[in-house]
Amino acid sequence: MEDKSGSGTAIPTAEENRGRTALREIKEFLKELLDIHDDTDRETTLETVKRDISFKGHNAWILIFSIFVASIGLNVSSTAVVIGAMLISPLMGPIVGIGFSVAINDIDTLKRSLVNLGVMVFLSVLTAYLYFLISPIKEETPELVARTYPTILDVLIAIFGGSALIIAKTKKGAIASVIMGVAIATALMPPLCTVGYGLAIANWEYAGGALYLFTINSIFIALSTFLMAKLLRFPLVKYVNSKRRRNTARLASLVAVLVMIPSIILFVNLLREQVFVSKTKEFVHEVVNYPGAEVVKFEQDYKTKIIEIYLIGRPVPQDQIDQWVQAITQVPNLEDVVLEVHQGSDQTSEMATRLSTEVRAGILEDLYVKNQQLVENKDARIQLLEQELLKYRSAGIPFESISKEVRINYSGVQEMSYANSLVTNFSQIDTIPTFNVKWSPKLKGSARKTQMQQLEQWLQVRLSLDTLVVRSVD
Repeated sequence: MEDKSGSGTAIPTAEENRGRTALREIKEFLKELLDIHDDTDRETTLETVKRDISFKGHNAWILIFSIFVASIGLNVSSTAVVIGAMLISPLMGPIVGIGFSVAINDIDTLKRSLVNLGVMVFLSVLTAYLYFLISPIKEETPELVARTYPTILDVLIAIFGGSALIIAKTKKGAIASVIMGVAIATALMPPLCTVGYGLAIANWEYAGGALYLFTINSIFIALSTFLMAKLLRFPLVKYVNSKRRRNTARLASLVAVLVMIPSIILFVNLLREQVFVSKTKEFVHEVVNYPGAEVVKFEQDYKTKIIEIYLIGRPVPQDQIDQWVQAITQVPNLEDVVLEVHQGSDQTSEMATRLSTEVRAGILEDLYVKNQQLVENKDARIQLLEQELLKYRSAGIPFESISKEVRINYSGVQEMSYANSLVTNFSQIDTIPTFNVKWSPKLKGSARKTQMQQLEQWLQVRLSLDTLVVRSVD
């Protein structure tokens, strides 16, 4: 921009001034929208966090009963019941206390939180163990199996749930911490119940995996609390002894580092594993396609980097398989995997023995569903043909014998004729047997009407027809 005044300083134009004003207004708007420092009640938050740490009296019984409810929900694979248990569960107190105490260098609160966390875990696992021990239903359910190993989704729930809870606790005014704690309970209650289930059925792999999941989720909830407390600048606990203050601060910092570094490594590993699984599914669904062949199962192992695909139907040429093997090396995050394709016609692969019971059951289920659909379609076809047959059944009416019986039973009938009438309501056409009857002049009024009704009823029974018409001809 040229300096018109000769002073050497550029004079901003009107457009630049408007742009700076708009940018300043946007910054102020975003600060007002997202800033939570001014609306944070630090004293009340400290009191609330410390109060929720303890697991005595009411809290202990609430925890026990909520674990019972959650165990029932997992046992019958009812998500609604599990959510109902989360609404009354006081699980988040000690874990939030751990993260908060580390953030403010409060060693006494940290010790209380650790002790009460141990009490919480013990009560929860014991309650779930007793329930599953006496429960007559000990089958694995999808809800239970899903809590035997951590995934990236569990970690994300713990991170964002913990962040939401601590922000809700710090806000001035009341936000129902029980409702906000549902996200925390989502990450904590089902794993603890699954630990009890694993112990009850003596499946140490289930119990260990679920305990590992609970530990990981607890660490990330505490880590989220720690970071939020630091972000909101909660004051550090002051100690009279300066040496103790320094040692406490160093210990808290050491604990934070020891927790954060493994947590970050674990998060990255879980994220990579989840990406590996997602990319594998995408590759199988989009690339592994061949006319006449169908993928009945595929397995992926993140540790060994082996992907196994099982096919049935038309044999796939080796050239096509080689193209798949080459194609998967071009997929990001799948460059170093080994792709193994097993076909039903390949006897060397021993596919018949390698297919799991689950896959065989799935194939049988698919066949059953398809056969069931065929049977239903045939039943509908048979019903339609029977309806059509009823229309033409009257063509074989023994009119001669019927007329003789009518003559004997109804002396008032002088003449009778029979024909099929085509009737339509403009949406379908029906064939209705129709009898035209000429009565004796001596039979009049109510007597004729009565005999007409009796004749119609008798013909329906005699001919096994649901629908027919008897008309009087003068």
